[in-house]
Amino acid sequence: MSDFNNTNQKPKVVSLFSGCGGLDLGFHMEGYETIWANDFSEWAVQSYKKYFGDVIRLGDITKINPYTDKSIPECDIVLGGFPCQDFSVIWKQPGLNGKRGGLYRHFLEFVDAKKPKAFVAENVKGLLTANKRKAIETIIKDFESIEPGYIVKPHLYNFAEYGVPQFRERVLIVGIRKDTGFDFKHPKPTHGPNGDKPYVTAGEAFKGVEKVPFNNEHINCMEKTKKMLELIPEGGNFTDIPKDNPLYVKGMISHVYRRINRSEPSKTIIAAGGGGTWGYHYPEPRPLTNRERARLQSFPDDFWFAGSVAEARRQIGNAVPPEGVRLVARRLKKLFDGNYERVNLEELYEKLREMTEKERLDFVTSEME
Repeated sequence: MSDFNNTNQKPKVVSLFSGCGGLDLGFHMEGYETIWANDFSEWAVQSYKKYFGDVIRLGDITKINPYTDKSIPECDIVLGGFPCQDFSVIWKQPGLNGKRGGLYRHFLEFVDAKKPKAFVAENVKGLLTANKRKAIETIIKDFESIEPGYIVKPHLYNFAEYGVPQFRERVLIVGIRKDTGFDFKHPKPTHGPNGDKPYVTAGEAFKGVEKVPFNNEHINCMEKTKKMLELIPEGGNFTDIPKDNPLYVKGMISHVYRRINRSEPSKTIIAAGGGGTWGYHYPEPRPLTNRERARLQSFPDDFWFAGSVAEARRQIGNAVPPEGVRLVARRLKKLFDGNYERVNLEELYEKLREMTEKERLDFVTSEME
């Protein structure tokens, strides 16, 4: 168990399901340091190493035992975005019963083995409703039960409200070890109608993007696709193609042939998919480049993504927007430098345990300041 309390040192991070490092990057921007990380994707690991150095291990997390593996260092905080396919609203939501949903338990084991002062886990919006809300209730209970006990607070973020030029909803689960006495509250929005700053728009994000020398390739675009795009206005999608036009298509989901609106944040960038799912430029009738997609995810221009165009797209689409988590990282920094007024979290812990599942979930997901 780490008892970091030195303002001259950076809080030490162990990172799981790290991908290319978007979540880690947001914390690094606020003065944290990742000392050990893991992911099973070779290309994502290459991207991670290029930016963060040789601290990441390529491998299957189910084969790693955090209780016995002495190469895994003690840490101050555990970060990770455990796989979300079984919680996503676009699937059937098997949740904890799904083959991949249970991977969160490996995150749980790392927290139990290292007992950091805090952890932050990221997942899709669907986690809050999977298994009729039983998935998130079980996850909260599991983390609460780790000795010496954690106060667990999930919250649904729209990262556009925190300075990311993209409407992207994700759940951040923040856990605080209750013996720290640190009363964490999720930060209120800073941008849009609920904040004091305007949204960062896609048009702003794209300024000068054509000058970035890597991950900026234009992919092939069929003439038929170009003609379809010319029928779709700024911010529109395939439904804007007239029904009497021979290029009209039907029965698709909303992100197909979706064009950027330069005066607002983009819609959610996705990681993979067939024709029509790349996200499309406006006014140019073409798919977005990976660098444009990275800008919409708030990655800096010196962040290089390894692999093919499709592989880089996957890494970018799966990543946590680093800018979107900086306020959380900044607020948690007080926990590590000791600059906070201690409260009796034992009382809150007992209060939460006396609530019904619905009361507890409603409380921990809504508390902000």
